[in-house]
Amino acid sequence: MKNIFDRYYQKYDAWYDKYKFAYLSELEAIKRVLPKKGKGLEIGVGTGRFAAPLGIKYGIDPSKKMLEIAKKRGVKVYLGSGEKMHFRDSSFDYVAIIITLCFVKNPLKVLVGARRVLKKNGKIIIGIVDKESFLGEFYQREKSVFYKQANFFSAQEIVSLLKSIGFKRISYYQTIYKLPDKIHSLQRPQKGFGKGGFVVIGAQF
Repeated sequence: MKNIFDRYYQKYDAWYDKYKFAYLSELEAIKRVLPKKGKGLEIGVGTGRFAAPLGIKYGIDPSKKMLEIAKKRGVKVYLGSGEKMHFRDSSFDYVAIIITLCFVKNPLKVLVGARRVLKKNGKIIIGIVDKESFLGEFYQREKSVFYKQANFFSAQEIVSLLKSIGFKRISYYQTIYKLPDKIHSLQRPQKGFGKGGFVVIGAQF
């Protein structure tokens, strides 16, 4: 997957401008779960499209090309993957993993790594395209340059993984109720999941 994102990093980054209101809607949903303060890390930071506006200061990603852009957006970047992070134990107040889990080889290992670098009572924030939503079904059919190798998850599957490694106090917000090219205004996040294509799950360790 690293090579795909290195090769198409400009195409990836341009999506957020092309589908501006879908992107802004996703940010609003993440804000409902994200802590207001603290030292944060984004695993799979990409070009910093989420970390920068959300105030997440640190980011790790295997794509050098993407990290160059994230750095310009003010994120302190590290080359690497969620499966092999070299941060010290209990280093962060919260960890965000936005979209990334569907692209990694070992999602559980990434989540265990996130738990390791979290402080006691730290929070994890996971954003997914819900496999069981209209949007998840669309992307699985579409087979885009990015999603053709993705392994989508449902919200319930993510929750099961989180609970299996000790996370609790789980909360959900959802947004994106139309395909991105049909969204022309901000879509307000709602609690829960099952309607929106993009789901944000928060949990504490």
